[in-house]
Amino acid sequence: MFKVTPNPPDTDPTSSCEPDSNGIKEAAESAFHVPSTADIKATPRTPGTLFTVDPEADTETLMVYLVETLASVDVMVHQLVDHLDGGSRNALLGISNSVMLAEITANRVLDQIDPRE
Repeated sequence: MFKVTPNPPDTDPTSSCEPDSNGIKEAAESAFHVPSTADIKATPRTPGTLFTVDPEADTETLMVYLVETLASVDVMVHQLVDHLDGGSRNALLGISNSVMLAEITANRVLDQIDPRE
C-alpha cells in the first residue's frame, strides 16, 4: 500500500508556514501572563464613550437620578419576589436590601449637598 503523505511531509523551504519556535514561545508566555497590579496601574485609563453621562451635569442632578434608578430597581425586584419561592426568593430579597441601603446612602449624600431647612 502506498502512503500519500511522506513521513515527514515534504515542505517548501520558502513557505511562510514554517513553525517559528520564538513566536510560539512568545504566544505561550503571553497566554499565561497574569497582569500584576503594577501593570494595571501603569496602563492609562481610557474611559469608554459608548454610554456617557453629560460631563456638565451637576452632582445634585446625578444623585437624584441615582436615587430614582435605585428606587426603580427595588420595585422591579419586589415584583419578581412575588413570583418566586425558596432560595431564589431569598437571594432577590438580599439584593433588595442592598439596593435599599444604596438608596439610603445616596439620599444622605443629597441631604449633604442640599440640606433641608
